[in-house]
Amino acid sequence: MQIIQTVLALALTLGILVTLHEYGHFWVARRFGVKVLRFSVGFGKPLFSWYDRHGTEFAVAAIPLGGYVKMLDEREGPVPEELRDQAFTSKPPSQRIAIAAAGPIANFLFAILAYWVLSVVGVTTVAPVVGEVAQGSVAERAGLESGMEIHAVDGHRVTSWRDVNMRLLERAGEYGQVSLEISRDGSRGTVAGSLDGWRLSDDTPNPLAEFGISPWRPDVPAVLGEVTADGRASAAGLQSGDRILAVEGEPVSDWFALVEHIRNAPEQTLELTVERSGDELNVPVTPASRTLEDGQVIGFVGAGVSAVNWPDDLLREVRYGPLAAIPNAVNETWADTRLTLVAIKKMVTGLLSPTNLSGPITIARVAEASVSSGFEDFVRFLAYLSVSLGVLNLLPVPVLDGGHIVYYTIEAIRRKPLSEQAQAFGLRIGMALILTLMVFALYNDLMRL
Repeated sequence: MQIIQTVLALALTLGILVTLHEYGHFWVARRFGVKVLRFSVGFGKPLFSWYDRHGTEFAVAAIPLGGYVKMLDEREGPVPEELRDQAFTSKPPSQRIAIAAAGPIANFLFAILAYWVLSVVGVTTVAPVVGEVAQGSVAERAGLESGMEIHAVDGHRVTSWRDVNMRLLERAGEYGQVSLEISRDGSRGTVAGSLDGWRLSDDTPNPLAEFGISPWRPDVPAVLGEVTADGRASAAGLQSGDRILAVEGEPVSDWFALVEHIRNAPEQTLELTVERSGDELNVPVTPASRTLEDGQVIGFVGAGVSAVNWPDDLLREVRYGPLAAIPNAVNETWADTRLTLVAIKKMVTGLLSPTNLSGPITIARVAEASVSSGFEDFVRFLAYLSVSLGVLNLLPVPVLDGGHIVYYTIEAIRRKPLSEQAQAFGLRIGMALILTLMVFALYNDLMRL
């Protein structure tokens, strides 16, 4: 069932983004009088298709990992004389550039729309209040202390830990100063410290933790929330609302202490002291084993924590009017664009490990998680993925839209196209690069399973 949900989430996510991307190409091509032969969402054999009054075939294909718009093109076969003016190759370079750029632009416009919707609807975030600061860390050198709320990083306003993460990620591997605007006990000020070339870990980068910050969190009692029906907790008779008082006679201070006990005891029976409806019970439970990406074997029982109420003064309601939401949506889209470009740069320069490159399996898992998390998370995930798709397609790599734009720009400057040999050579290099990246990303995905 989980696999089916993941596949459906992937199909929904890529279906939306690919349709938008290809529709950008399609719409502009139609505006310039180019005959579109096929608009396909997915690759391979069409599952179903239909034709419009212009003779364009619209198809949904079996492999939901992309799509394409096939236009009348003299490079792909002879074009009847009466249709020559409708061929893509008959259009001037400026129009072909516009058609190639329209797909990524559609992705950026969708992201702006998505963030505009979230801005108008409003979102509730947890204030970025520092919990603990690691000794010897960049955060300690900068003067951060427990209880401080972060309002800006390097002059950029932040309202959530997501914002802080994004700003810190941009500074990974750098030297110089980082400045943070903070407040505590009603007083406001600025702290700053040297980065000294701090880096992210190769496998599981966590900007906050590696910067030296642990977010403040309220006390989380060891009270069970959802108990999975087929998990070890349910099999042992544990129920939602149970408070775990002790494990093997050792008192449990909070939820995280309970998790630590369970993680350290795969396939080992633990006796839990449980409070239920005022009574104390002794419940034996044997955690199942799970192997992590790094090979570590941990225990789990299939139970989640009961919902925790955050203090009202740490919740931030972020909402804009319809007009004020426009610049905010543009800024959010630009922030995602900048982050994607920075991540690419840091992978190329070695400041971020290429093992962080993700393929369809990881995208599917994240998509399924975001769908399950609710409207806000799913829309935000779609927006970020749409921006990433737009940025990647604009890279000057043959086969991608950016590579075609480079070809057409050279043609406009030279007033004649590149030779077929040069274009074919570039396409082979581009195809080899893309296939290599796809294989590497898929390998990373499989290593995370």
